[in-house]
Amino acid sequence: MQLDAKVPSGPIEKKWDEHRFDLKLVNPANKRKYTVIVVGTGLAGGSAAASLAELGYEVENFCFQDSPRRAHSIAAQGGINAAKNYPNDGDSIWRLFYDTVKGGDFRAREANVHRLAQISVNIIDQCVAQGVPFAREYGGTLANRSFGGAQVSRTFYARGQTGQQLLLGAYQALERQIGLGQVRMHPRTEMLDLILVDGRARGIVTRDLVTGKVECHVADAVVLGTGGYGNTFFLSTNAKGSNCTAIWRAYKRGAAFANPCYTQIHPTCIPVSGDYQSKLTLMSESLRNDGRIWVPSKKEDTRPLDRIPDAERDYYLERRYPSFGNLVPRDVASRNAKAVCDEGRGVGPGGLGVYLDFADAIKRLGVGVVRERYGNLFDMYERITGEDPYRVPMRIYPAIHYTMGGLWVDYDLMSTIPGLYVIGEANFSDHGANRLGASALMQGLADGYFVLPYTIGNYLATTKFEKVDAGHAELRKVEGEVRERTKKLVESRGKRSADSIHRELGKLMWDKCGMARNAAGLGEALAKIPEIRERFHREVTVTGSGEEWNRELEKAGRLADHLELAELICTDALERNESCGGHFREEHQTPEGEALRNDQDFCHVSAWEYTGPGNKPVMHKEPLTFEHVHLTQRSYK
Repeated sequence: MQLDAKVPSGPIEKKWDEHRFDLKLVNPANKRKYTVIVVGTGLAGGSAAASLAELGYEVENFCFQDSPRRAHSIAAQGGINAAKNYPNDGDSIWRLFYDTVKGGDFRAREANVHRLAQISVNIIDQCVAQGVPFAREYGGTLANRSFGGAQVSRTFYARGQTGQQLLLGAYQALERQIGLGQVRMHPRTEMLDLILVDGRARGIVTRDLVTGKVECHVADAVVLGTGGYGNTFFLSTNAKGSNCTAIWRAYKRGAAFANPCYTQIHPTCIPVSGDYQSKLTLMSESLRNDGRIWVPSKKEDTRPLDRIPDAERDYYLERRYPSFGNLVPRDVASRNAKAVCDEGRGVGPGGLGVYLDFADAIKRLGVGVVRERYGNLFDMYERITGEDPYRVPMRIYPAIHYTMGGLWVDYDLMSTIPGLYVIGEANFSDHGANRLGASALMQGLADGYFVLPYTIGNYLATTKFEKVDAGHAELRKVEGEVRERTKKLVESRGKRSADSIHRELGKLMWDKCGMARNAAGLGEALAKIPEIRERFHREVTVTGSGEEWNRELEKAGRLADHLELAELICTDALERNESCGGHFREEHQTPEGEALRNDQDFCHVSAWEYTGPGNKPVMHKEPLTFEHVHLTQRSYK
């Protein structure tokens, strides 16, 4: 396997513009001759499907939800970054580029990040034209708020519902193309494998989640916009249906998997409430704009809140990071929350929580303004916890959220399999070792609206395609393998549910490969994961059949992939002997407890190649060079 990032030459400010000009074009009449499969209907997948269809391609779009608008992008709350500099506070494309490279702890490809910053300004115009109801200032201009990892206000938002509103914009564009017949929508359909013909991605095998029908779909190119793999940890902020199956099956067909250990811990989640909880709920990072984070200064202080005076409260982020305060990046905020809880100063049941307090903001701005900015988030918190955050502080604690790792892609967003494109959170490309808040929506829409429609055309225009019909041997082979895997799961008659085994895996991953990792713990996890995987195949029970709607079959199939990916995550984490961003190795930290990188040995992308059942994966390196944002120890003080 050779990793060729295909980064264009020339000044970084001109790379994308000149590259677009050099790409081969498909004329409008010929676009109708090509079919593209897009898997996923979130911000990346939905915007890509709509844009490709608008250009004239025939698009087959798949999602496992009952409607494209139920994709998990709808759950994003806080906002979307763009270098518009409307507040006139010093922002620019270059500053967004700088903040993103620095926030990712210098583990992202510079060219991709600069392109993202350039395109960010176009995304807002596109979304406004679609009718996305961004918040506005009194004079009618679009409002901005601050977010972690930046000292400027560049985040556009729609209260705490930004993901929902952006997805509705993409969804309406997609539905228009469905109505015109350019997109054929396949809801309640899950991708279970990738079809390669002559080494190129030419289709997928799916299962209809309602009828159980397994079938093949053929195209000239395949696009995966299927999100991240945070649910490998069981308890996460992801929707329960979010899974790794599409990208994992692509990995097993030859797509390199990059930086799997880069998992993001979000600092602003509602703490775990019991042993049988099935998922966690995110409270938007935007709350850190006006909320102040604190814990009691004394250990195990059980006094009521109103009996703890301000002088005996430790606003630890403001104390440790005076320049950024509560707006430090997510990895920094999460590690500090864990540290104060480990000291015995955590609050709430089990001491696993810190306060997010709006008393000062309410006093300064008034309840009405706070309600206008965050009302739906406050309502959500009260419904879940029974506590009124207008009267008492929220309790928050870090949790698994986003994954910066994913399938390796080059500058054109193509994986190591020709014809297989990967967009949004499903790829590894733009965030390095830590994603800044409000940048996920930016990347998903940049990939779908503005990058892929250019780059996929170049591939289609320069490739001769073999005719592939329903009787092609490769289709029948892969479909047979999918049927056999499904048959084995359906015939499983153990005594444990998939959820119980997934919970066991998740606890091991959180304890040994979560917020803090060390060589001994990772070694322990790597010894136990194969044991859990072997017990899964022996002990899991799948009720019902494969020819019907069967949630237990869905869960078991997805868990089989999580169990394999978990081992790769830990393998990558053990191999990377440094701390960077969301990957924090306890052996590698500064005296102040900050992440300590090893640029001499690990300034590269780790791209893993599958080598067959039972064999160890092979790691390939893409060196990272930093010509414009020079390597320095990250500091937010």
